[in-house]
Amino acid sequence: MANQNPNQTSAGTNVQKVRQQNAQSQGQGGAGQFGTEFASETNAQEVRRQNQQSQANKGQGNS
Repeated sequence: MANQNPNQTSAGTNVQKVRQQNAQSQGQGGAGQFGTEFASETNAQEVRRQNQQSQANKGQGNS
């Protein structure tokens, strides 16, 4: 059976509505609802310091 409506897939998805939702999502920065919230709470310098400390501790723990 051929698809009668060019704005709907054979499964019944409204193509126009999906495109609209995608456009709105891209307008939010493309990262989704929480993309910038968590990134802004990360202190990169502190993470680097913790990583260096972890590497130093690894070397001491292997005996």
